[in-house]
Amino acid sequence: MKLMRGLLLVGAVAAVAACDNKVDKTVDRGWDAKHLSQLKAGIWVDPNGCDHWIIDDGFEGYLSQRLDKYGKPVCSGVAPPGVATGPFKQGSPVKDQI
Repeated sequence: MKLMRGLLLVGAVAAVAACDNKVDKTVDRGWDAKHLSQLKAGIWVDPNGCDHWIIDDGFEGYLSQRLDKYGKPVCSGVAPPGVATGPFKQGSPVKDQI
């Protein structure tokens, strides 16, 4: 019983400690670290025809759904479904290995 209480206490402390880790997610943390606004974004169109912002800096990739000012998905038809378009591989000297 004491072992179980001890494990629960350790788990609770670890869970609370994890909440304190505030990381700025607007910064690329790679060896060529820079603010994400310095990278070039493109658009990937999902199978439903809706747009997603896409960035590839060689080591890491970033993707987020493109939303209008009301928070609704943008489905503009800039490319066929499943296609990525734009300069999303630019903005970093690291070349994508794939």
